[in-house]
Amino acid sequence: MKRLSGVVVPLVTPVDEQRKVCASSVARLMADLRGRVTGYMPALSTGEGWKLSLKQWIDIVHLTVEHADGAPVLAGVEVGRPAGILARAALAEALGADAIVVPPPFPASGTPRPTLVEHFREIIAKSPLPVFVYHENAVSKMDLDVAALREVCALPGVIGVKESSGDAQFTKELLAEAVPVPVFQGWEHQIADVPGVQGFVGPLANLEPDTCAEAVTSFSRVSQERINELSERYDLLADDWYLHVKTELARRGVIGTALAVG
Repeated sequence: MKRLSGVVVPLVTPVDEQRKVCASSVARLMADLRGRVTGYMPALSTGEGWKLSLKQWIDIVHLTVEHADGAPVLAGVEVGRPAGILARAALAEALGADAIVVPPPFPASGTPRPTLVEHFREIIAKSPLPVFVYHENAVSKMDLDVAALREVCALPGVIGVKESSGDAQFTKELLAEAVPVPVFQGWEHQIADVPGVQGFVGPLANLEPDTCAEAVTSFSRVSQERINELSERYDLLADDWYLHVKTELARRGVIGTALAVG
C-alpha cells in the first residue's frame, strides 16, 4: 500500500430500522465521498466500532471494500486486547481490507495491562495486515508518552498514526523526531495548530471532505475557522458526535436513518 496522506474518512455505520448495516446507504455515502478522500476507515469510533456486533463489523468492512474503487480500506478494530484484535485482523484480510486500525490496550479488571509498545509489538508480530495506530486515551486511559508512541511508529508493519491525544504540543513533539510513518491529525479543531501533519482523520470528513482537504493542505487560519464553524454546526464535540454526523447525512438523503448501531 502506498504511503498515506490527505483526508482519510472514518465512516459512520449506517443501519436500517432493524439495526442491520444498510447496504444502499453505504453505497450512497461512498459514492458521495469517492475522489474526495484518499482512503476509508470503517468501524472506527465515528463508525461506533466499539459497539458493533461481529455481524455488523463484518458487513461494514465488506461493503466498504466493495465500494472503495481501489482506494485503501483500513478496518477499525476497537477491541482492547491482542487476541480479539488478531481475530478481527484475520477477518479483515479475508474481507479484502488493506490494513487494520488499532487503539491502545483497554483497561481490563484482574489482568495486567501491557505497555503501549508491548501491545503493538505483539499485534504487529502476528497480524496478517499492516497496522495503523489509533493513538487515543479517552477510552484506553493510557498515559500520553511521546517516547513510547515514537517507538511504536518505528516498528516494522506500522503504516501511520491517527494522533488523537487532543494535545497539539504532544503532536508537535512527535513530529519533531521525524517519525518514519505519516502522522494524521485526529481532531478537527487542531489542524492549523500542527501544520506538519501529513493528513487528517476525523468525523467531519463524512460531511465536508473538500473543506477538510483544504484545511490539511493550507493549514491556514481562514480554513481552520471554517472547520470550527462546521464542527460547531454539526456538534462534533458532543459525546455522541457520530449521531450528529448521521443526522446530517440522513437530512441530506445520503443515508436512510440516523439510528445508532444498537
